Amino acid sequence: MRRGFGMPAAASVVPVALVLAAACLRGALLQSPGAAEPRRPLFERLRRLEAQFRQFQEVTLMRLQETAENYNLSHSLHTKMDRLLQKQESLQLVANGSRASTQEELHRLQTWVKKLERNSKKQAVRIRALEGAWQDTRQKHLESRLSNLTQELESHREDFRDVAAHQQSLQKILQSLQDALRRQGSKLGSIERKLKSLKQKEELPSPRSAARGSGPEKASEAAGGQSPTLKKLRAKHRQPGGHLEVPAESPAALQRGSLLGQAASPLQVDPGPASSPEQQTLTEQPPGPAEQKPPGGPRKPGTRCNVDSMLVFPNASTENFAAFQPGLQTSLLELSLCSWVRTSARYLGTILSYATEENDNKLVLHGRDAAPRNSLHFVIGDPAFRELPVGAVLDGRWHHACIIWSSIQGRYWFYLDRRLASLGSNFRKGYEIPPQGSLLLGQEQDTLGGGFDSSESFVGLLAGFAMWGRALLPGEVSSIALGEGLPHGTVLTLANVSMLSGSVRKVDCTCLEHCL
Repeated sequence: MRRGFGMPAAASVVPVALVLAAACLRGALLQSPGAAEPRRPLFERLRRLEAQFRQFQEVTLMRLQETAENYNLSHSLHTKMDRLLQKQESLQLVANGSRASTQEELHRLQTWVKKLERNSKKQAVRIRALEGAWQDTRQKHLESRLSNLTQELESHREDFRDVAAHQQSLQKILQSLQDALRRQGSKLGSIERKLKSLKQKEELPSPRSAARGSGPEKASEAAGGQSPTLKKLRAKHRQPGGHLEVPAESPAALQRGSLLGQAASPLQVDPGPASSPEQQTLTEQPPGPAEQKPPGGPRKPGTRCNVDSMLVFPNASTENFAAFQPGLQTSLLELSLCSWVRTSARYLGTILSYATEENDNKLVLHGRDAAPRNSLHFVIGDPAFRELPVGAVLDGRWHHACIIWSSIQGRYWFYLDRRLASLGSNFRKGYEIPPQGSLLLGQEQDTLGGGFDSSESFVGLLAGFAMWGRALLPGEVSSIALGEGLPHGTVLTLANVSMLSGSVRKVDCTCLEHCL
């Protein structure tokens, strides 16, 4: 800033010096050319002045150049400062704009972060739900496999018990056969000894008396071929072999029975004279307890004694059904149906149908005499249904079936003889079976309490039918099939049947083995 203030003084010095130099030169020229000597110093002075002026001019020019440079430098500094200020202002504007855009971006990022957090929470909830469903599915699969293995183990144990019981019965039969054989051998030995003694006695009398005594015997033998005494003896010896029974399952028992039968064959005795009264009394004695077959053996104890009763549907008729009055008293979100089923038909008819005024197919186990005959339609709220495989039931034997449905999970399970035969998901989730409807066994209702079709009628036997208002566990299904009692919470059983129509009969039987 000091250099800027010195610039006007330097500019005024230059004209003053020029004026002084011109005045001095003019004075020197106006002097008289008197003497030469005074002129020389003057010229020298002028030269010196000129030299000084030139030096002064050079110094002045240098000073002026420096001043100009300083001025230019200060001007350029001012220009640069102005530019810097402009740049600063522009940078401030840019910074303000970038700050605003940054704040907008930050706001957007915060919004996206919140959305991502919400989505991540939803995904976490879904993942937890999927994990829970997967764990439930895996647990139920493991439970079903465990129940199947348990069922197989129980069946093997039952087979082992049956084999052990059969072996014990065979041992008892063999023991009784051996005892009977020993008794028959002792009796045959005594009879042979008595026959020999009688023969020896008959050889002692005279020929005439012998002829008189043997005449009637020979006449009777000629007429009938054998004497009555020998016939009684042979019939008595045949009797144990005819009444004793050897099971056909054991080849060793058959072989022993054949040997015992050979040993118990009739005694080959030569026809002789008439028997004495002592011999006749011996042959007419009743057989011992081991030689007699009881007219009716004791009933074998049952193993599945949770049945209580059985319904018989003899033929395919629209008049054959069993009704529950009243039916369901409360609405159902879960359901379990279990029963023993036996049929000799080529199809499995309708086991159960539940209808209301608004829908005749609220709950149906529908089967009919039409292809495919090896499946049963499980209907909940028409038209939704699932097919259940029941081909294994069509063999004329008893089978235990359980159908389980959960509206909460939207899933169903079908157990046949304690094994999981079918399952599914996404089936009537959230649906509710209403109360106060018409519940029938053996017919499919096309209208409320009617509209039957004989091709849809059930033909066969139902034993131990029961309904629960909850989903049974696999272990509970297995315990029912094994006859270990019914789980708690039954809604309906055959004891609640209020009406039997047509030829349907109800048979009271505690154990399944005693129902027929």
